[in-house]
Amino acid sequence: MIGHCDCNNFYVSCFRVFMPELAGRPVGVLSSGDGCIVARSNELKAMGVANGTPVFQLPHEVRRQAVLLSSAYPLFGECSRRVVATMQAFTGPVEPYSIDEQFIDMSGLSLEVLQSHSRDLRQQVQRCTGIPVSIGVAPSRTLAKVATGIAKKQPAYGGICVLEADHPATRAHLGRMPVTDVWGVASRTGEKLARLRIHTALDLRETNPSEIRRRFGIVLERTLWELRGQNVIRLDDIDQKRQNIMTSRTFGSTTGRLEDLREAVRSHAQAGAEKVRRQQSVARAVMVFLSTPRFRSDLPQDYPSLTLTLPRPTDDSRLIVAAAQRALEAIYRPGLLYAKAGVMMVDLADREGMQLDWLEGQQTEAERQQSAKVMGVMDALNREFGRGTVTLGGRRQDERWRQRHARQTPRFLTSWDELPNVRMG
Repeated sequence: MIGHCDCNNFYVSCFRVFMPELAGRPVGVLSSGDGCIVARSNELKAMGVANGTPVFQLPHEVRRQAVLLSSAYPLFGECSRRVVATMQAFTGPVEPYSIDEQFIDMSGLSLEVLQSHSRDLRQQVQRCTGIPVSIGVAPSRTLAKVATGIAKKQPAYGGICVLEADHPATRAHLGRMPVTDVWGVASRTGEKLARLRIHTALDLRETNPSEIRRRFGIVLERTLWELRGQNVIRLDDIDQKRQNIMTSRTFGSTTGRLEDLREAVRSHAQAGAEKVRRQQSVARAVMVFLSTPRFRSDLPQDYPSLTLTLPRPTDDSRLIVAAAQRALEAIYRPGLLYAKAGVMMVDLADREGMQLDWLEGQQTEAERQQSAKVMGVMDALNREFGRGTVTLGGRRQDERWRQRHARQTPRFLTSWDELPNVRMG
């Protein structure tokens, strides 16, 4: 079974940990430049304030009652680190998905134990960090996210929901869930599915997998199998726009050299920036984290992370890599051996919708065009000649931080569809 932990109203909850007087009050967290609302408390949601609302459009009555706070990404990053560290000490392996979401390996636990274990984990995180969380458990990541949504929206569940793949209750939940609410199903895909009379998550689950693959591709087919309880999706498979993008790898061998870590972080930051541009977004902050080998009890353990606010919301690899390197320098501890490094693009926003905020960053139109041109050429060359053809510094030799690939089979094809005439049997 797989658990999914989602921090409730995360940005607001981070402030409430250190400002308890905000409890029960309508609170909104603002974007870089304080232009619009990017996070809301339940009280502010109840007042009808939508996410992304510009501050100047807020009604006078809301402005009078609400507490509006500027974003504090170092605070958010530290609270996220504490949540992950608490879970790592209490439960199985933890896989961060975003700054406020994590997947948890709960394999080997019976259904009876899963409920109590999840409840204890939720209480432990609340007690140690002050951050309220909801936890969903299911056989697949997609169903686990469905379970978390139920746990958050229905108070009767007490913040915990465990779903079995073929239980009637699971089918009932999926039958009430719009297909566009399924993890990874974008609105345009939902429109195409609607033309096939696929309106709910249950409709998608019951559709012929071969038909879905023929019309939409293998990623949506995997989502279908996930809704049936089979764990087949990797985090990189999800194609919808995301609020956070993480790139990380476990090293082929442990390393304590700062030069190796710099190269790993540079590579991950550049790859993350490419993904940000691909979905036409900009990042407001960057989080860098390191991890020692957690199963080596003979070695000192350390799981540091640091979030830095970018000078302005951007998709420029140069700014993102520079910020990531500064964060690495701050958290690196000489003498330790690290097994993993990662970089997360935090609090993404639509690139076109950020034009007004960019003006506050004092970047001219000519500078924006120049940045877009340079990044466009870099992306085009890397697509044409392979990832890593154009990099921002770094080296190609002695890359001990990379994963091992000594037993990798030759990659003759990128997809099965490239062999349309192959016959099986």
